[in-house]
Amino acid sequence: MTSKRVFSPRDWLLLVLMSLALFLPGFINLPPTDRDESRYLVTSERMADTGDLVDLRYQQKPRYLQPAGIYWLQSASATLFDSPAHDSVWPYRIPSLLSALAAVLMTGLMGGRIFGRNAGFAAAAILAACFSLNFEARIAKIDATLLAAVCTAQFALMRAYLRPDAGRTNAIIFWAALGAGLMLKGPVILVFTGATIAGLVILDRKAAWLKQLYPVLGPLITLAICLPWYIAIGVITDGAFYTRSLMVNFLGKVGAGEQGHSGPIGYHLAVFILAFWPGSLLALRALGFAWRDRMEPAIKFLLCWIVPGWIVFEFVATKLPHYVLPTYPAIALIAAAALFSEKQAAPKRLWTIAFAIVAILWLIASALLASAGPIVVWWADHRVDGLGIVLASAAFIAAASVLWFLWRKQHLSAIIAMTVSAALVWANFFGYSLPGSHNFWISPRIDAAARAARPCPDNQRESVFATIPYDEPSLVFAYGREETRLVETPEEAAETLAQHKQCGLALIGAAERDAFMKRAAELGVQPRAVDQIAGHNYSNGDELDLTLYTAARER
Repeated sequence: MTSKRVFSPRDWLLLVLMSLALFLPGFINLPPTDRDESRYLVTSERMADTGDLVDLRYQQKPRYLQPAGIYWLQSASATLFDSPAHDSVWPYRIPSLLSALAAVLMTGLMGGRIFGRNAGFAAAAILAACFSLNFEARIAKIDATLLAAVCTAQFALMRAYLRPDAGRTNAIIFWAALGAGLMLKGPVILVFTGATIAGLVILDRKAAWLKQLYPVLGPLITLAICLPWYIAIGVITDGAFYTRSLMVNFLGKVGAGEQGHSGPIGYHLAVFILAFWPGSLLALRALGFAWRDRMEPAIKFLLCWIVPGWIVFEFVATKLPHYVLPTYPAIALIAAAALFSEKQAAPKRLWTIAFAIVAILWLIASALLASAGPIVVWWADHRVDGLGIVLASAAFIAAASVLWFLWRKQHLSAIIAMTVSAALVWANFFGYSLPGSHNFWISPRIDAAARAARPCPDNQRESVFATIPYDEPSLVFAYGREETRLVETPEEAAETLAQHKQCGLALIGAAERDAFMKRAAELGVQPRAVDQIAGHNYSNGDELDLTLYTAARER
C-alpha cells in the first residue's frame, strides 16, 4: 500500500462533482418519506428546538433505538441552514449527503493507494452510482453516516495491516472512527471491524500487526468520544435506554424479524443485483479474480471486510438491504481491481456461460430500475409521462452499452457508461418522477388541506390536529410534532376535537367515521366536513378515504 499521492486536486474535484451529480437530484424537493426518515426528522427537530442533546423523543414517546450521534448532526445542520422553525426537510439530509460523499472519496483513496489511479476512480464511481447509497444519500437517516464511519475505520485498519509503519496518527483515526460509529448505531460498527480483524488473524495465524493500533491506549479515545453520553442517558432514563436499544432493538432483530422485515438466509445475495446496481455486474464479474488472488494481502483484507460481516447479517432474522451497505466499498474495490488487473486470465467456457446469465439478469434489473420513474407516475397518478419515458430509454441504452464496452475491453468507457446510466435513472426517479407525483405523497396533501381549513390560521399552537387511522410520521413533521395527535380510537379523536372546538381539526377514516360522529354527538359537538382526501398509502398498501372535520361554526 503506497503512501504517495495518487489523485491530483483536479481528480478529487472530478470525484466530488460526479458524486454530487448522482446524489443531488431530488435532495431538496423530495418530500419527507415514511417511515424511518420522518421519525428521525421529528426527533432531530425536537432536539434543535429544545437544545436537549441527551434524551431522544418522538413527540412525547422515548426513541431509544440508537445513540444520539445522528440526531446531533441533523439538529446542528437544521440550526445552521434552516429558519428558527426548523421545518424544512433538506437541512436534516445534509449529514447523509456529506457522509455518502465522504464514503465515496475514502473508497477512491483506498483504491488508488492499493490498485492505482484508474482502479481508485472506478471503485469510487461504482460505489457512488449504486442504488443503496443513492437512496441513503437523499434520506435523513443514519446509514450513510454509519458507512462513512466504517470506511474511515477500515481505511485505518487496512493501513495498519498492509503497512508496517502506519504510525500513531493512523491509530488515532481508527479509534476515533470507532467512537463515532458507537455514537451512531451502537455496536454495529464493531461487527464489521471485529469480523475483519478476526478473519485476518485466523487466516494469517498471527496478530502482531495489531500492535500498530495501540490496543492498550487506543480504546481510551473511543471511550472519550462515546462514554459521556452513554453515562448520561443511562442516568436520565434509569437504564431504560439500554433495555430498549440493546435488548429489544439490537438483539431483538437477531432472533425475530421486526416490523415485517424478515427474510430467509440468502436474502442479501438475492437482492444484491438490484441493491448494488449498476456495479453488481462488475462485482459478479470479479468473483473469479477475487478467488484467484484471495491470498494477496489487499484482496485478503477486502474479503475479510466483506464475507464475515455479510454472513452475520444473513443469519440475522430482520432483513433490510442497507444492513450490508458497509461491505459495499470493499465490493466496489474488488470489482474495480478486477476490471483493471494486468493479470487477465483466459475465460473458461463455464465461466463465460455463467457471466452471460448474469449479464441477462443485470439487463433485466437495468430495465426495471430505468422504468421505475414512469411506472410510479402511472401507478399513482394514472398518466403517461413522456419525459420520464425518454429518460428511462436513455438510461437503458447507456446500461446496455456497458456490456458492449466490456466485450471490447474498453474498461474506462464501461465505467463512464455505467455512471451515466445511473445518473439518468436517479435523476428520473428521485429528482423528477417521485417529487412530481401528486397522488404518491399523501401527507403533503393532508397538511395543505389542514392548513387551508383550520379555523385559527394565525394560531398554529392551538390548531390541534387529531388523526386516525392515518398516523404516518411524515404528517407529524409536516403539520407539527406538538399539534399533531396520533389518537388510538375514533372516540379519542372526537374528545380531542371537543377540547379544541375553536381551532381544532380531526382527520377520520371511513371505517372510523360512525364511531367518531357518535362520540362527538355525545359531547355536544357537531363536526363539519371541510375536505376529503383519498389515495394510497405506500407505507402499508392501504387505500385511504379520509375526511377532514372542524368543530367551529362556518363564518
